[in-house]
Amino acid sequence: MSLEKSAKGSGTRRKARECALQMLFAHDLAKTDSSQLTATYWDELGDESLDEKTRSFAADIVVGTLKNLQTIDDRIKTRAEHWRIERMAVVDRNVLRLAVYEFLFKDTPHTVVINEALEITRRFSTYEATQFINGILDGIKMDIETTSQPEQDGTSQRAFSQ
Repeated sequence: MSLEKSAKGSGTRRKARECALQMLFAHDLAKTDSSQLTATYWDELGDESLDEKTRSFAADIVVGTLKNLQTIDDRIKTRAEHWRIERMAVVDRNVLRLAVYEFLFKDTPHTVVINEALEITRRFSTYEATQFINGILDGIKMDIETTSQPEQDGTSQRAFSQ
């Protein structure tokens, strides 16, 4: 996992997501408490040039992801056919977790979440992982959008109320 600085011109949200991925990677290996995890990361590994807003966003998505890990993993399992979460590469499963957390608990547009996840995957994982993650996230996006859309023709509701 690379700790080098992000490519010039990338947004602060992406930098925050990359930091969050690194924290989740560390959590996966050490099972550290989220508050200790974020503090240690910023003290020892974090980019000192990042502003407080970026650091706060990174910490927020790490803490939120860990707090909702079972819900997030359950959602991933619905689309990760023939793949157990614990058998996925550490980077890949944590990119998925970050993205699904944003799908479920943040107002970030789903397309942006997928694009950010793919860019981060390109940087920290493999070409094959990019395809794998794209497929899973696209399926979860469709599931969420399908279940959150109201009925298209409203006739069924009116038919019962008359």
